[in-house]
Amino acid sequence: MTELGVSHSAIPGLLVVDLVVHGDDRGWFKENWQRAKLTALGLPDFGPVQHSIAYNGSAGVTRGFHAEPWDKLVSVANGRIFGAWVDLRPGASFGQLVSLELGPETAVFVPRGVANSYQTLVDETVYSYLVNDHWSPEATASYSYVNLADETLDVAWPIPLDQATISAADLGHPRLAQARPVPPKRTVIIGAGGQLGRALQALLPEATCLDLPDFDVTDPAQVDAVNWREVGTVINASAYTAVDAAETEQGRRDCWRANVTGVANLCRAAREHRLTLVHVSSDYVFDGTVEVHQEDEQFSPLGVYGQTKAASDALVGQLPQHYLVRTSWVIGDGRNFVRTMAELAAKGISPKVVDDQFGRLTFTTDLAAGIVHLLGSGAPTGTYNLTNAGPSVSWREVAAEVFALSGRDRADVSGQSTEEYSAGKATAPRPRHSTLHLAKLRGTGFSPAPWPDRLAEYLR
Repeated sequence: MTELGVSHSAIPGLLVVDLVVHGDDRGWFKENWQRAKLTALGLPDFGPVQHSIAYNGSAGVTRGFHAEPWDKLVSVANGRIFGAWVDLRPGASFGQLVSLELGPETAVFVPRGVANSYQTLVDETVYSYLVNDHWSPEATASYSYVNLADETLDVAWPIPLDQATISAADLGHPRLAQARPVPPKRTVIIGAGGQLGRALQALLPEATCLDLPDFDVTDPAQVDAVNWREVGTVINASAYTAVDAAETEQGRRDCWRANVTGVANLCRAAREHRLTLVHVSSDYVFDGTVEVHQEDEQFSPLGVYGQTKAASDALVGQLPQHYLVRTSWVIGDGRNFVRTMAELAAKGISPKVVDDQFGRLTFTTDLAAGIVHLLGSGAPTGTYNLTNAGPSVSWREVAAEVFALSGRDRADVSGQSTEEYSAGKATAPRPRHSTLHLAKLRGTGFSPAPWPDRLAEYLR
């Protein structure tokens, strides 16, 4: 009886599992997949949904190298095999071979894109595998193969291939030089046409982009129609952000539909297909009584928009693989506060701007870069505040900085209270303090630029 353990191999992500086999004169027993114990040792929580068993009547049965569009955990229920695996994912490890003899005491976790093969060493060998997607005829179209006799791999088969039992299909598979590399799972950007969506596209040019009018995330049928099998990450950059209109009868319905119903549809797809969901949250989930907000602050939204964002945050937070990115005062490619102030400065207008709401600007270039960093750095999943760095200021101070950079006098921007600004208007309540604490984000290795620097670049 060995000790339960997980070790790495020469192929990244291909893990060898030493199983504990309890035996006596009656036979033996083992825990082939024990989620809590194995994930604690480093095995991915890969979410198996199908268990398949292959019975092999005689020694020498040799199954070809197949790279399938899912992860799997392979093991032996009876007999022994010689297993061989070759990495078919693009990159430095493409073509890397690992081989190992397996009995009931050993299992191997095979990540998507690694081709799996085995040869039985004794009669009546029973081969078992758990996979995290359901087999279908359509799935086989995305398989990749390598020939068992490839000269580059030069696999040391214990039973020579000319004495083995091999299917005609496996005999006809291509050599490694002609094998089709298995592409990584795609990233999908929802709301790709918005300010953040466009910034994300610039950094993720290979991503699949979905947006209105062609794709409505609030329609369950349209969400279900997406081929999620080849998707690994979904970035939700869509939202209803008309905070004042959200306080109206129709706006309230539209806001809940976009910000909660749509997110619920994405969460359902993410859970079913084991996707990593990146969702962009807002400072509006807080009432603004705390001057600097931590990631774990309790929700306290003031208006409809904030209530919908808090509700969607709660939904996303239940997913095992998620990044909830909370931001504020977003400035990007499109109509926004900075552009409006720059236009007023150019026209010689001296505006009154609210001076009792405080926060930091967030430029979409940095917001998108932070999201890409979280996904690529292996940062722990969870909630992260993400704004630009720099001093916490009022909207009037931001406007004054825009005027100064535009050649106008800062004093041309005067202040007014939120109450004065809202008098006679149908406006939503806004948090007084929107500054977000950035230490957790910096701990991942990402330090956003100060907003005054980005503002100067933006206006240039």
